[in-house]
Amino acid sequence: MNMQNLMQQAQRLQREITKKKEEIDNEIFPGKYEWVEVSFNGKKELLSFKITKEGPINEDDKEMLEDMVLLAIKDSFQKIDKEVQSKLGQYSAMNNLM
Repeated sequence: MNMQNLMQQAQRLQREITKKKEEIDNEIFPGKYEWVEVSFNGKKELLSFKITKEGPINEDDKEMLEDMVLLAIKDSFQKIDKEVQSKLGQYSAMNNLM
């Protein structure tokens, strides 16, 4: 295999990786846990945050609500990580490309 072919393959591979990464970055990943709903894009930027509990939140609910926020975020991040692994995992053996 000559150097020119090798460079063309590397460029094609880089375009594929970039395209898949852009697809992930533009996708919306919802996260939910009981009273809390969040949405992140594939870059893990928060797009929306909502508390779905109706009525007042009393002092006893505060700590539980904080935990729900963390669990909703974790839910969304796990979905993002799974999508990244699904679309880009095959390239993980190639250092510094992702």
